[in-house]
Amino acid sequence: MSGQAEHETIPRDELVAQLAAALPAWLPTQRWFGGKDREITAVHPVSWTTLLEGDPLLLHLVVRVEQDDRRELYQLLIGSRRSELPNVPATASIGLEDGLTCYEASGDADLTSCLLDLMAEGAQVDGLTFAHEPGADLATGLRAHPITTEQSNTSLVYGSQYILKLFRKLVPGVNKDLVLHRALHELGSEHIADPLGSINARIEGEEITMGMLQRFMPDAADGWVMATTSVRDYMADPTGLPPEEFGGDFAGEAYRLGKAVATVHADLARALGTEQVGADRLRTVHEAMLARLDRVSAQVPELVQHADALRRVFARILDVPVPVSTQLIHGDLHLGQVLRTIHGWLLLDFEGEPAASHAERAALASPLRDVAGMLRSFDYAAQQMLVGHPDDPERTSCAMAWARRNRDAFCDGYGKVAGRDPRDSADVLRALELDKAVYEVAYEHANRPDWLTVPLASIDRIVTESE
Repeated sequence: MSGQAEHETIPRDELVAQLAAALPAWLPTQRWFGGKDREITAVHPVSWTTLLEGDPLLLHLVVRVEQDDRRELYQLLIGSRRSELPNVPATASIGLEDGLTCYEASGDADLTSCLLDLMAEGAQVDGLTFAHEPGADLATGLRAHPITTEQSNTSLVYGSQYILKLFRKLVPGVNKDLVLHRALHELGSEHIADPLGSINARIEGEEITMGMLQRFMPDAADGWVMATTSVRDYMADPTGLPPEEFGGDFAGEAYRLGKAVATVHADLARALGTEQVGADRLRTVHEAMLARLDRVSAQVPELVQHADALRRVFARILDVPVPVSTQLIHGDLHLGQVLRTIHGWLLLDFEGEPAASHAERAALASPLRDVAGMLRSFDYAAQQMLVGHPDDPERTSCAMAWARRNRDAFCDGYGKVAGRDPRDSADVLRALELDKAVYEVAYEHANRPDWLTVPLASIDRIVTESE
C-alpha cells in the first residue's frame, strides 16, 4: 500500500495528530462509539503508547472526544503495516494525509496477541500497566479474535481460554465491572466468570481501567438466544398448547436464572455492603424518572399519550415505606447479559447502563432495578416476534402467555433465594420497569424505529394493569 512504510519516518506525535484529525469523520462509523446522537466538534489526543514498534506497528491511543458540552475519553488500538491490511472490516481503515493508512487493530490477531502476553508478564509499558490477578497463571502466545456482536465495548477471545474486554468509553477510577467481579470472586461466586487480569493507566491524574481479562466459557449458551428460540418454537407450534405444556418451555431456566440473580445480589451486599435510604432518596429517584420521561416525550410523540399515566405510576414510589435498602447492583441486567453453562447461569458485564453517567453507574440502587430489567427482557424476547405483525391477536396472545409464564418463573426463583417475592413490592417494581421502558422508547426511536412498538405496547399494558 503506497505510503505505508512512511509511518516509521514520521514522528509519533505527528502521526497521532493526523489520526486525531481523521477521527471526527471515522468514529461515528464504529458500532462502539456512543456519541452518534450529535456532531463531533473536536478530537484531542490525551496519551499514546507504542506497544509494538516497526512493521507492523501497534499504537495504544486515548483521545478526548468533544461534542458541544460533552467531553468523553475513548480508547483505540491503532495498527499500521507496510503490506496489505489484514483481514479486518473495511470500516476499520483510517485514511490519513500523504496516502498513509492506519486501521483499528482489535481485529488483527498478529497484533492483539501481545496484550495477553503483557498481562502474563505483569509488564508496564510507558504508563500502561498490564497485570494478572493474584494466583492467575496465564498462557501466552495465543491469538485472538473479536466478538462481532458486542457494541459499547470490544471483546477479544484468546484461543478457547480467555476473553479480554476493552472498555471503549473510559471512566475515572477502577471500572465497576472489575470491582464487582473481584468482590464476587473473593466470595467464590459460582455465577461469574473468574477475573484473571486487567490493563490500567493513569490518565490526567486518574487511574482508569482499560481492559479486563476473564475466563472464557466456550460451551456456554447465550440467554437471549435461548429465550427467543423458545418463543419462536412455541409460537410456531400448531397444537396450541399453553406454554407450561410445551416441550420447549423455558420457565425452568427462568426460575434458575431468578435464583442466580438473587444469589449475586446477596453476595454483593455481603461483600460491599448496603445502605438504608429515606424519603429524600426516593424523591431523587422520582425526579430522575420524570426528567427522563419529559426528555423522551419531547423526542418521541408516540409516548406523549402515556405521559400522565406514567407520572401517576412514578408518583407511587413516594409512598413506599422507608427506609429502603440499596446496594451495588448489575445495573443493566437483561437476557443478553447472562450465559447458561453446564453448571448454571453466569452474569456478565457489571458496568451498568451504557447511556448512564459514571456517577449513575456507581450509585447504590435497589436490587429491584435489576429485577425490572430482566422482566423487561422477557417482554422483549416475546414481543420481538410481533414486530411486523402488530394486528395479529393470536400471535399477541401467544407472546404474552410466554412472557407472563417466564416473568413469573423468574420472580419465583428470585423470591426463593431472597426470601421475599419481588412482586410484593409491586409499586416500586412497576415504576422501575416503566422507567426502563421509557429508556427503551428513546433507544428504539433512535436506532430501530420498527421496534418502537415493543416498549410502547409494554407501557400501555403495564399502566392499564396498574389502574
